[in-house]
Amino acid sequence: MKMNKFQKKILIILLLLCLITPVGILIPAYFNAGEAWGEWSAKTVKDLVGYVPKGLEKYTDVWKAPIPDYDVKTEGSSIVHQSGYYLVSGIIGATVTYIVMLLISRLIIRNGE
Repeated sequence: MKMNKFQKKILIILLLLCLITPVGILIPAYFNAGEAWGEWSAKTVKDLVGYVPKGLEKYTDVWKAPIPDYDVKTEGSSIVHQSGYYLVSGIIGATVTYIVMLLISRLIIRNGE
């Protein structure tokens, strides 16, 4: 399968994003900040700011993560262990995104000819 210049750029960006995904777990752990920034539950948001925004409250139960907290809840999992699951989650997400972008770009190219 031959990729055009745009597809190669997207692939490189996705690979770089995959490589930095563990930063989301490592930085909060380093600063004792609890959960990864922005990945808070409605309860955590309420504890942090005193209320739950209406949109978060309305949609909080709509999506359940396939691997909650990027961990399989093994006994005493270390930060390295959690980072590995975070990296695997990033790779899976990037792969799905890449395939969707590849299909969309091929449809655009095909319809443009």
